[in-house]
Amino acid sequence: MSLFLQVIFWVALGGSVTSTIYCLMVMVAAVRFGARKSRENKAEITFLPPVSVLKPLHGTEQGLERNLESFFEQDYPEFELLFCARHETDEGFQLARRVAERYPQVDARFVTCGEPLPQFHNAKVYSLAKLDSVARHELFITSDADVRVTPDYLRRMVQNLKDPHVSLASCVYLGTVDRGAAASFAGQLDAVGKSVEMTSGVLVADMLEGTKFALGASMAVRKRSFQDAGGFEELGQFYADDFVLGHRLAEQGAGVRMATHVIRLMVPDTSLGLSFRNQLRWMQSTRRSRPWGHLGSGLTFAMPFGLLGLLWGLLSGHALWGLVWLSWMAINRWLQAGSILRVLGDPDWVRGTMIYPVRDLLGSMLWLGSYASDRFYYRGKIYRLRDGGKVEAPDSSGNAH
Repeated sequence: MSLFLQVIFWVALGGSVTSTIYCLMVMVAAVRFGARKSRENKAEITFLPPVSVLKPLHGTEQGLERNLESFFEQDYPEFELLFCARHETDEGFQLARRVAERYPQVDARFVTCGEPLPQFHNAKVYSLAKLDSVARHELFITSDADVRVTPDYLRRMVQNLKDPHVSLASCVYLGTVDRGAAASFAGQLDAVGKSVEMTSGVLVADMLEGTKFALGASMAVRKRSFQDAGGFEELGQFYADDFVLGHRLAEQGAGVRMATHVIRLMVPDTSLGLSFRNQLRWMQSTRRSRPWGHLGSGLTFAMPFGLLGLLWGLLSGHALWGLVWLSWMAINRWLQAGSILRVLGDPDWVRGTMIYPVRDLLGSMLWLGSYASDRFYYRGKIYRLRDGGKVEAPDSSGNAH
């Protein structure tokens, strides 16, 4: 066997072994999460303090109206819905006002914050700072505009703060495209990636070392926790402000946990190019926020090593073994995706499971791409990520310094 074929063989074998070990860990973590979820769903809910729900908005997006409606339909005794946008004319802000008119029984308030100050490179955190200043209650539920929830969402999330030693709880999510099976293949791949790839890493990390981070799509958090983590001005310098918030609180021993309640994260049905660019932005952020963990995640993908195994088989005259190798990696990803999608409660888990090997291959490309540049495009401007995940602001021409 030539040196070239030996290199291909051993790289493919090493990656296949590590991805298989990872798949087994994901399956165990999914069972563990499912058992905890079942116990908490059966527990009596008696902790129902007043809460403030903070909703930063910026523009409109697919499914936003239904996303907003789901927050007005909460089965909870006392809560306020607080919305913030940069300007009164913001389309998402105006849509939220129209939705609020259909739910007069809900205490909803609307504030604007203007353009972010220079020290706030993360506009979402700037909006949260404004919402924090007007919130009436000490317990917050924060959520992004692309989150859609069930009527028991507040009841479930706030239970995580029943223990006074818990400062923050975030939750995993089920990536969802409004059109389901009729959506573009790119949209479906993006959705299943958000469901499986993200949740797999979160549940394995929680199983091995506990939760030392937060997922910003939705959080139950105490008002004081933002100041304990450095304050809004400090957090506003980071792209992954949620990770920094959760990590700092965990380092302080403040109590950070992963909730068992599952929300839906609505994924836009976009072209493959735009979807790839959006996903790449998150990969770049992860590389800067936790560089060693991101580097190691390259060994959790399976399909690239399956394709290397197939290449080895074809070039070495063992085509059948190459096909077996590729099939082994595909089964690996089907097992991972099926375990996660079922524990998340995805009613369409079979379809998501079947296409996940393709998403795994795409994910490996995104992982490689995250090392190509520190710049990313977001809402018409180009930014640069620095070590630790801080964002470098663009200049007036739109270029990062």
